[in-house]
Amino acid sequence: MASSLTKDSVRPGTPGSEKTFFGHPRGLATLFMTEMWERFSYYGMRALLPLYLVAPGGLHLSAATATAIYSVYLSLVYLLALPGGWFADRVLGPRKTVALAGGIIMLGHLTLALPTAGTFYAGLGLVAIGSGLLKANISTMVGHLYDGPDDPRRDGGFTLFYIGINVGAFAAPLVIGTIGENVNWHLGFALAALGMALGLVQYLLGGRHLSERSSEVPTPLSAEEKAATLRKAALWAGVAVVFYAIVGFSGHYTLNWLLVPITIAGLLIPVLVIARIKRDKSLDRVEQSKMSAYIWFFVAAAVFWMIYDQGGSTLSIFADSSAKNTVFGWEFPVSWYQSVNPVLIMALAPVFAWLWLALNRRGKEPSTAVKFASGLILIGASFFLFLAPLAIADGGHKAAAMWLVAIYFVQTVGELTVSPVGLSVTTKMAPAKYASQMMGVWFLAVTAGDATTGLLSIAGVDLNKTGIVALQAALAVAAGVAVWMYRKKVKDLMGDVH
Repeated sequence: MASSLTKDSVRPGTPGSEKTFFGHPRGLATLFMTEMWERFSYYGMRALLPLYLVAPGGLHLSAATATAIYSVYLSLVYLLALPGGWFADRVLGPRKTVALAGGIIMLGHLTLALPTAGTFYAGLGLVAIGSGLLKANISTMVGHLYDGPDDPRRDGGFTLFYIGINVGAFAAPLVIGTIGENVNWHLGFALAALGMALGLVQYLLGGRHLSERSSEVPTPLSAEEKAATLRKAALWAGVAVVFYAIVGFSGHYTLNWLLVPITIAGLLIPVLVIARIKRDKSLDRVEQSKMSAYIWFFVAAAVFWMIYDQGGSTLSIFADSSAKNTVFGWEFPVSWYQSVNPVLIMALAPVFAWLWLALNRRGKEPSTAVKFASGLILIGASFFLFLAPLAIADGGHKAAAMWLVAIYFVQTVGELTVSPVGLSVTTKMAPAKYASQMMGVWFLAVTAGDATTGLLSIAGVDLNKTGIVALQAALAVAAGVAVWMYRKKVKDLMGDVH
């Protein structure tokens, strides 16, 4: 990346004003590389996770249990983004929180690399905690590099940052997946730790280029609040330790004692958070109306992510057992399918950005509700498409790899009509009082979707069966049609937001 740093004249006082990164503040290179390596470690481990859980040389669990663990883990990552943002706002500030997060993630991957089941689950927990702390704050630090929301470089900066995410996500399965599947599972997890270590080292070395605002604690806890928070945390931790000690020593402990409470929390907390904001009497009529519209998008997003995130579990487990993972006679590791989405994102995101602008200039850009409806119908269509390779496998044959690539392609097109649009509408519709919290609320839609998948798997539902796949596909299409039918009502509730 050093070759892309050029001399440039920018506003004095801007972080990194001596050099720029593709015309952006030098600190963007630090955050770009940090996020790229963190995503490399995260997506590399994620690509291995369901395969390791079902492998005879791994934990050798059933497909339903593996999907439940995978879904609960993803749910927890996004659930912890909310307290991760709170921790930076009230305790450490974004810069120190991200450094702490990198250390916890690295420790988590190293723990995953230890060859025992107990340390494996502890490692998953550490990676989830670290990811929640980092996810909530690194994007905030990108924003700190610019002179407010009207800085013309701001959108381009976030686009470059998004490329970093996808470069890491693309490379990870090709490297970590190959080593994990073909050499040693635990060596693969150790490589993920090395990736995070590289990200953390360059983050610490490049920290001088970041904005001073990133070191500030926006609303620090008072001494009384700190004491009260520590008491509450100690109380809840004590309750958990006592409860699981009783369950464990009585001989009744199973994995579900851990999975079920997290899954229920993943479903209840998003509902409670949305309800608390909606019931806030201090919101004016316009803000209440926008929140009513936002609930439509939140529920739609939860349905979308419920199916979309099965690309790393249900589809991956199917590919492992029932697909011909070959191209022109050359066999490739199953984890490589997880590189399809990021490479398609990098190819198609500029096309969609151009398309929305071109349609906007002609006055024909679809409304947010229509984009969401399209995303839901597309994600449903991807699972209707999944019925074809399922039928081939039921007939005793192995499905061609291109069936799975086609499913990932349809899902990626759907993602581009939901994910960036959802992020944008969240910032636009957030009540002023909850402006800093609403991005965490958006992540809770992912939590709710993944928790639903986890709950189905815990209940013993085989998500690789034709009937349940068709049911999910029909649900997504029905939800998409419902959003489309009520698009005018939702548009009216949105007020001046377009």
